[in-house]
Amino acid sequence: MTNSVKNTVLQKLNKLTVKVELMLKRKFRVLLRAFLTAQQSILVGGQAIIEGVMMRVPGAYAIAVRNPQGEIITRRTEFTSITEKYTLLKQPVIRGMIALFESMKMGVKTLNESAEIAYEEDSTAEMSFKDKVLSFLGTVLALSIGLGLFFVTPLFVTGNLLHLSDTAFTFNIVSGVIRIALFLGYLWAISLMDDVKRLFQYHGAEHKTVYTFEAGKELNLESARPFQTQHPRCGTSFIFIVLLSSIIMFALIDSVVKSFVGEMNLQVRLLTHLPLIPFVAGVGYEILKLTSKYRHLAWVRALAAPGIWLQNITTSEPDDEQLTVALESLKFAFGDDLEKYQGSTYVAEAID
Repeated sequence: MTNSVKNTVLQKLNKLTVKVELMLKRKFRVLLRAFLTAQQSILVGGQAIIEGVMMRVPGAYAIAVRNPQGEIITRRTEFTSITEKYTLLKQPVIRGMIALFESMKMGVKTLNESAEIAYEEDSTAEMSFKDKVLSFLGTVLALSIGLGLFFVTPLFVTGNLLHLSDTAFTFNIVSGVIRIALFLGYLWAISLMDDVKRLFQYHGAEHKTVYTFEAGKELNLESARPFQTQHPRCGTSFIFIVLLSSIIMFALIDSVVKSFVGEMNLQVRLLTHLPLIPFVAGVGYEILKLTSKYRHLAWVRALAAPGIWLQNITTSEPDDEQLTVALESLKFAFGDDLEKYQGSTYVAEAID
């Protein structure tokens, strides 16, 4: 090998070494920034309920609701997630599926409790068999309407009206866009209702309270007022991420199923998609946790932006009375443990 060739090779190796060194330095800076900006995480989150707020903290959850006399009524329930009892259930995706189920169960229970307080219903009166049947049928009807509107309708329109069943990715992109459009239309429509407007104000109060706690500030009106009503770990953002991720996941699933069954129709898609909704939700849960943890990265903020924008519909600026209820709910949830946590900065991991 001549000297000129050797020199050329050495020059190229030196340039390559410099490029690799620069790349490693950039990666190191990103990791270092993530480390330096990392905060303690804690399971804190909540939900807007009728004339009040539910707050969940480690080991318990509580509700604070205003009754017709203007008094704040509080209730606290000890609660430990099943994921704390079994290590297997803490694994990625699985923990998201469990979290979704527990949040839904907790949400329905606290909504019913808030209705009893806000409307002064008699919770001690035992339901008759007829009332229990009607309540069950009402729940089934509500679930059926939800599945029909947000799941069956997009599949039917895309496959039977637009005839796009041949290509898995095209089909799922179009049906996903239709599903998102229906979801946005639904949120906009219910946001016009007076009761829902108040619910969304309490939603904003809940977010302000969580922000106040995360910042290590005292839980009072002066500390909570300045914070915004949109929060990156909101359930609205979670639903939107699930809607987006389902497009890719169902497209992959359809491609695999199609290789076995050949033609894909509405019935086949329902049989394969419906059972996998919890799995898709579990994946969405992990994506939401990542977007929250690495919000200092520009591409992560871009990914989370649609969910934040959507909260312009689902959250509103609360008044001081509503904000007071949210603050009382979090204080009551922590109970005597509040002093142990308050004053430090955290990242609240619960999806509300």
